[in-house]
Amino acid sequence: MKGIVVAGLGGGAGKSVVAVGLVAHYARQSKVVLPFKKGPDYIDAGWLSLASGRSCFNLDPYLMEREDLVRSFQTRAAEGEIIIVEGNRGLYDGVDAHGGYSTAELAKLLKLPVLLVVDCTKTTRTVAALVLGCKHLDPDVDICGVVLNRIGSSRHEKIVREAVETYTGVPVLGAYRRSPKDIFPMRHLGVIPFQEYEGAGEAVMELAQGAEDNLDIVAIENQMVDLGFAAQKTKRRKALARDSLKIGVLRDAAFQFYYPENLRALEEEGAEVVEVNSLTANRLPIDLAALYIGGGFPETSARILAENESFRRSVKEAAEAGLPIYAECGGLIYLGEKISLDGEEFPLVGVFPVHFTLEHKPQAHGYTVLTARNNNPFYQNGTRIKGHEFRYSRVAYWPGNPDELALDMERGVGFVAGGDGLVYKNVLALYTHIHAIGTPEWAPALVAKAREFKQQDLAAV
Repeated sequence: MKGIVVAGLGGGAGKSVVAVGLVAHYARQSKVVLPFKKGPDYIDAGWLSLASGRSCFNLDPYLMEREDLVRSFQTRAAEGEIIIVEGNRGLYDGVDAHGGYSTAELAKLLKLPVLLVVDCTKTTRTVAALVLGCKHLDPDVDICGVVLNRIGSSRHEKIVREAVETYTGVPVLGAYRRSPKDIFPMRHLGVIPFQEYEGAGEAVMELAQGAEDNLDIVAIENQMVDLGFAAQKTKRRKALARDSLKIGVLRDAAFQFYYPENLRALEEEGAEVVEVNSLTANRLPIDLAALYIGGGFPETSARILAENESFRRSVKEAAEAGLPIYAECGGLIYLGEKISLDGEEFPLVGVFPVHFTLEHKPQAHGYTVLTARNNNPFYQNGTRIKGHEFRYSRVAYWPGNPDELALDMERGVGFVAGGDGLVYKNVLALYTHIHAIGTPEWAPALVAKAREFKQQDLAAV
């Protein structure tokens, strides 16, 4: 096992082009390349997963305890040959002025070197100053190489390369020319998820070719650190009963934001995860014991979701029957009454009397901290939860009482008035996304509620 962290000076520096390109290159060389994504991210992680042909796992030092993060990394990484960790934001950007929970801190925790991607637009020697600053801000961070991005010409590259290597002593291990084309398709929340992009496969191959043409891959691999830890024992999945406990997961172009660890955590508790397409299925499977609706972009599929009336009706009927349902962000929206987009209204499931709109600016963005305060199906009173939110949607109408929300916001925006979490029977819907490693109470609680529902269902029969 050999590994490296791909980081940037800031968002949009080009680290995803380099990281996904490297992963795709090794994948088409038939290497077992395992990608990781730092921070609460689904979209970049999805592209890394597509490029590798394997699950991309998230490493978030804010949401996870250090020991749990390292254990997760070592458990997953032990299965691979090449380990690529893509950072987020700038190398030293964290939640405070000291860079807490930054990519740099993660690199040190994992004992991995950093390949730094720098946007060279309209700069030459100043790039050396930026790299030198990163090198000296924390000497414990091993910046092993630099990739120059958005280079304008051969002369531009020559000057920047010479300045960086002369003044910093850090080798330049690649250079990408400026291109009028964004290889990653963009939308209001940033990069379009690969599930919604018809040319995703071709884009990944283009990124692999770009890595081979523009990076000194042999030199980069020589800078990777050998990971000498032994394979970790994974938690054994609980044996499935003869009549397995099935938990449905809406997974399609509208709902795609799921951490692999969340789904595995449900399986480790003895559940069978059943994927359901809310855009094409006529109704929910009748043998589900619970339903998990993750985030995504229901607004981009609003017309199809609205037209699939029989499926929407089956979800509402399941909620009325007491089916345990856990919904995050896009899932919360789907369980509302309607969403208004560009003057047109689209009906939704209608479990909750909420009307949503989509704004042009983010309505919430960042980490959240919540405390369970009221009766709800999954979290005990006083449970403290760390998560994250990133949305453009806004609550336009809700006749409820904020005191009835299930969770208090210590940090973040939430649903309304400093609270989050709508509850109806065995349904909990909230804007916050959680990670199963950071919130270990979640999977056992959902599976326990599913088992309780199934036993009641069998007793009724």
